[in-house]
Amino acid sequence: MISLCAFACKISRNILIGIFLGLIMVSCTRSSGEKSVPIPASSVRLGAQPIAILQTGAQPLWFQLTENGPLLIVSIEDAINSAALIPWPLALHVRFVHEEGEELTMAVNRDGFMKIAPNGGEVPGLAMYRFSGGDFWRQYTIGGFALYNEKPLVVLYLDDRFLDSASPLPLPRAWTFNMDSDWPFPVDIPAFQRFPTGEGWDIDTLRSSGDGLIYYRAARRRGSQPEIRMLRTNDLSQAGEDISLEVFYNSAPRETEISHPLLPSLPKGFFYTGIANAGDSLFASWEEQEEFNIGAAGFVVVKK
Repeated sequence: MISLCAFACKISRNILIGIFLGLIMVSCTRSSGEKSVPIPASSVRLGAQPIAILQTGAQPLWFQLTENGPLLIVSIEDAINSAALIPWPLALHVRFVHEEGEELTMAVNRDGFMKIAPNGGEVPGLAMYRFSGGDFWRQYTIGGFALYNEKPLVVLYLDDRFLDSASPLPLPRAWTFNMDSDWPFPVDIPAFQRFPTGEGWDIDTLRSSGDGLIYYRAARRRGSQPEIRMLRTNDLSQAGEDISLEVFYNSAPRETEISHPLLPSLPKGFFYTGIANAGDSLFASWEEQEEFNIGAAGFVVVKK
């Protein structure tokens, strides 16, 4: 494993972040001392293992999303023109960010979950975990994020507006993760059982609203009887009630420009899309955007 410190000190720009399941962790300091910190055998445990330990300092840590996981880049300028812009449902990008205490969870479109949390081991810093859904998730778009039994939940759906996909509707379509494994796993949601995939139903929107309720949309676009239903519930273990398009629309969060004095400026055509706290650091997702298309995308971690 090559130290991210060494990377930050201008070794090759194309080093992929740790993939050796925690045998050697990456120390992301920007100080004068460069080091790659091995985890003592006594602290290695079964279950999810960090792909890196982030130690923020004077300089921000920039990451670009790739199919193989987050890639550390020297600066945001290194991401310019790094990918052709494609419709957002087909693009890798941070779709949702959820902050809880000192930890944050993000759902990455066409990939899976990621988590950043203070490292509980002997190595100080933020532990970064990746829970990739692999080839299955690459076929589908993340339609929403909510909490179910206090656990992160996303739904996948087949978006074929921009691509004549040969993939079937996603089954399973609802997914979560825990710290017992590096992989996400499906979960059965009782509220969705009225809309079986076998009858052509997709759940293409899921969100928690400020009123404490969970809103979701079921859509059947294929076949001779297309139909769209908007619903809400206070508990996904129960069937939702039908609501009007106006009520559903008004439950959506309003877009606001994301800014913070600690966030570094972005080049023209790049925008911050989410912000959260993780331990002693500030996290922000970013995207290269052009109308409904996304090019490069990733996140930055800054010391508070």
